[in-house]
Amino acid sequence: MAGGGGFEPPLTESESAVLPLDDPPADTSLAPKLGASDALSTDVSPIEHAHCQVYRSRCNTFIRMRAGFFAPGQGRKGELTLESTLHNLPQILNGRPGCKTQSRADGVVYGALDLGSNNCRLLVARPEAEGFRVIDAFSRIVRLGEGVSETGLLSDAAMDRTLSALSVCAKKLRQREVTRFRGVATEACRLATNCDMFTARATEETGVELEIISSFEEVELALHSCAPLLLGSASHALLFDIGGCSTELIWVSLKGGTAPKLVDWTSLSCGVVSLAERHGGDRISPDIFESMVAEAAAMVEPFVAVLGIQVPLAGGSLQLLGTSGTVTTIAGLHQGLKRYDRAKVDGFLLDFDAIRHEVNRLLQMDFDGRAAEPCIGTGRGDVVVAGCAILEAILRACPAETVHVADRGLREGMLLKMMQADKFSV
Repeated sequence: MAGGGGFEPPLTESESAVLPLDDPPADTSLAPKLGASDALSTDVSPIEHAHCQVYRSRCNTFIRMRAGFFAPGQGRKGELTLESTLHNLPQILNGRPGCKTQSRADGVVYGALDLGSNNCRLLVARPEAEGFRVIDAFSRIVRLGEGVSETGLLSDAAMDRTLSALSVCAKKLRQREVTRFRGVATEACRLATNCDMFTARATEETGVELEIISSFEEVELALHSCAPLLLGSASHALLFDIGGCSTELIWVSLKGGTAPKLVDWTSLSCGVVSLAERHGGDRISPDIFESMVAEAAAMVEPFVAVLGIQVPLAGGSLQLLGTSGTVTTIAGLHQGLKRYDRAKVDGFLLDFDAIRHEVNRLLQMDFDGRAAEPCIGTGRGDVVVAGCAILEAILRACPAETVHVADRGLREGMLLKMMQADKFSV
């Protein structure tokens, strides 16, 4: 059951449904994997290009921020109220004082870069009525967070890989003549004591200025981008984002006719890279997988236990919404996609049985088997099971029976906020 988060228009000859941003390595078997003696710290080029098989279909994609049930409201102390134009698009499009129409958006180009602990991702877009159109994109696995949970430092190899990716992003920003840009870094840089040195190098060597955002702002951006996928029939939602070095859990109150309110949130020091580094990323036995789940559950369960999920669970009004490579990968695998297709994943509904079927199938594979899956690839074959373990811990703590999948995150949230601040009716 796919939800309507956007559509894929026909592409011109110069555009590709799979972004022509990185060339695949001549021999993908060279990509390092966790558990190998040369894992994560070998030659830069294989892992730099490893993500080419699985990055999102983005070019010329229209991202629709569809009208929902939201309305402006005043948040109580400690709550986040999403004051956006999402709630009443038909009345405001091209008619609200101060809102810019499409004709006034000509020549305005926005860029948003999300440097996570595992990936470096860029979106370049133009505002349109009800959303924005992506005109360029980039995604590369850089593993900036390798070893940072153990050492407290960004390694030289990880920084070099990341700077190489940022150089590509800088070139795209210049080529697309971006007029407004924001680039953020998350948990890996928050943890690293040498993050200031790294961001200074990024500015000096690539021209890309990075802002290290707080966990709360990361939560805010994720919620802002995923708000259109929240259900009007739900009373509460648990939004989760499984990252490279951290996992964010976001508890949202939903009441018809009012804006969604952030009631509580947490950022757990458990992500796919850090968990896989501790438990391995090649062959994962059932016992090792349960150890991974237990480690994640020890952090997930105390947060969920105080939320009061029993009433909305019993009434069927609790929505689980996941935004991360883990859930989008499972959605792609469940549909048997031969090529990742965002339009078939964003808004897709997975039941727990389908999720566990795909996870059990991945547990039967080694690294090479997982890497051969078109929705995984060599760059993520060693960490996807760790993501599945964190997901399983969330499902056990919050047994809502289904999970909605969001292929949207910080970049989309940044684009929306910048465009709305400039009075575009997106």
